[in-house]
Amino acid sequence: MELDLVLAAVAVAVALWLRPWRVVGPAGPPWVWLGWCAVMPVLWGTDRYVASTVVQPLSGAVLLMMMAGWPLAVLAMVPVALATWAMAGLEGAEALHRLVWLGDMPATIALGLGAAVRRWLPHQLFVYILGRGFVATALSCVLSGALSMALHGATPGLDPDEQMIGRWLAAWGDAFLVGMVVAIFVAFRPEWLATYSDRLYLRPPESGGPPDRDDGPGAE
Repeated sequence: MELDLVLAAVAVAVALWLRPWRVVGPAGPPWVWLGWCAVMPVLWGTDRYVASTVVQPLSGAVLLMMMAGWPLAVLAMVPVALATWAMAGLEGAEALHRLVWLGDMPATIALGLGAAVRRWLPHQLFVYILGRGFVATALSCVLSGALSMALHGATPGLDPDEQMIGRWLAAWGDAFLVGMVVAIFVAFRPEWLATYSDRLYLRPPESGGPPDRDDGPGAE
């Protein structure tokens, strides 16, 4: 529990230091961000709602990070964890564990992978949707699950190998969901994605100069 508390505290401290609320307009965040935050407690507590430890919860954190940016996502996941704690009847330590390993860690790993995609791969819509929305989501959820099990062990009553398979399958479920939603948003509501920029991904191939970035403190 001590490690989870340190990781959560560091993530929140960094997010607060970046002051991401500066990029939110006077009208407040888009309703879809708040709607997704309301859905995430259902994802995080799925195993408790169906009373089966075999079921591995989905994360949803990568989609929130891509919509709101990393700092706002980290701050928003604190009330998500509190809602999961209340709705799923979790102990405090378990709610904190899910905040870190279903929330902060997948979002942070996906942020790093997304930065690598943007740095090393072509700035094309297909690369953004497939690389960041799909592949980075799957890898971040798998890596987060593996780190959690390495540091804390498997869920009591579950074989570690079977739980890792479950985390792998859940990660691909997250990836399909995020990839599909990101593709829809890019086509119809790109302003709902803090990690996306028309100037970067719709640049004419013949234009010169350094690429525009979407790197503000509230972007990622």
